[in-house]
Amino acid sequence: MMKRYLLVYFVALTIPAMLALVSWQSARYIDLERETAALEAGQEEWVESNNRLIAVIAMLSSSDRIERIARDQLGLGRVGPENVLQIKIAGEGEF
Repeated sequence: MMKRYLLVYFVALTIPAMLALVSWQSARYIDLERETAALEAGQEEWVESNNRLIAVIAMLSSSDRIERIARDQLGLGRVGPENVLQIKIAGEGEF
């Protein structure tokens, strides 16, 4: 008889404990879901920022832009083949 009362008390305490555990787990899941959504939004912002930076780097490193700066601001120009001097360094035994 005593065992039967213990079993009833055990079941009576276990059911609310399980319900509390399930509700706590659900609340934790919702918090983690929100945090994941915030991290994904932040990641999208970083990817967009990186894409913009890559586009700016491509624009700034274009050969046309560098040539224009060299010509207009630095006064440099293309060198013709008559102004190119080639020096060959011979190894041992070569002249």
